[in-house]
Amino acid sequence: METQRILVTGGAGFIGTNLVNELKNRGHEVISLDLMHTELEDYLRADVREYRQVERVFEDYEFDYVYHLAAEYGRWNGEAYYENLWRTNVIGTKNIIRLQEKLGFRMIFFSSAEVYGDYTGVMTEDVMEKNPIKDTYQMNDYAMTKWVGELMCINSARMFGTETVRVRPVNCYGPHEKYTPYKGFIPIFIYHALHNKPYTVYKGHKRIIDYVEDSVRTFANIVDNFIPGEVYNVGGRPEWEHDIKEYSDMVLEAVGRDDSIVTYKEAEPFTTKVKTIDCSKAERDLKHNPRIPPEEGIKRTVQWMKWYYRIGSSDR
Repeated sequence: METQRILVTGGAGFIGTNLVNELKNRGHEVISLDLMHTELEDYLRADVREYRQVERVFEDYEFDYVYHLAAEYGRWNGEAYYENLWRTNVIGTKNIIRLQEKLGFRMIFFSSAEVYGDYTGVMTEDVMEKNPIKDTYQMNDYAMTKWVGELMCINSARMFGTETVRVRPVNCYGPHEKYTPYKGFIPIFIYHALHNKPYTVYKGHKRIIDYVEDSVRTFANIVDNFIPGEVYNVGGRPEWEHDIKEYSDMVLEAVGRDDSIVTYKEAEPFTTKVKTIDCSKAERDLKHNPRIPPEEGIKRTVQWMKWYYRIGSSDR
């Protein structure tokens, strides 16, 4: 495998941290870029919302590939802090694209399965091209910004010949995902269960989750089979689709707590009830092969959170 020089924006975040480790383990030369002050090696601090800050990075380094993960995440985060969301996810992405048009590096843009909105059928990648907007209505600002990011990538490719692969992760979870109230349901459930705090489970919603180790292995494979213009769903196996309550039960069992801390409510409004994702294209082109089932992945994530939040004893 040929060594590539790779920049990972958002490299100190959850998926970014895991992806950087995977790429480095494969022998690539990897630099992380993020907004945080950290002690990480091969790390640069810059704000993707500020063109000058990002431009300075590209003045000092040449990259073969840029994995653009830097983003504000989450539906409710987008409601509460919409300014940050739109500036980071849209202006930040535009800044990276402008540099791509100037310098010619290949990009892997991280979108989200949220772009499918309230589409009720099987979510294949071409749903967004073949259906009118009303059938793929993005129900929150986070989903909208991710779709805008994709459109900007498509438009740049047509106008300037830039080469980008888009990925749509599906409920990725696992170690290095620190708790905030705006995260996905798995880290929220685990954090609350570990701290014996109440949480709510909405009934009637089904999801597929994908352990981050499996996801980043597939993302890292993109540099080995980079097909400009392609877009890929990356999620768990179809048989891993469960009701949210079943995931909550797995978390409680892994933590060793009963469901007295759980409040059950009817389906959450403005939230897709069932997301059935087709990942066959990633399986074909990127050797996507999820190995860690939800029960095992949740146990591993519980162990990491115990270690990170210094709760009891842990192997980590």
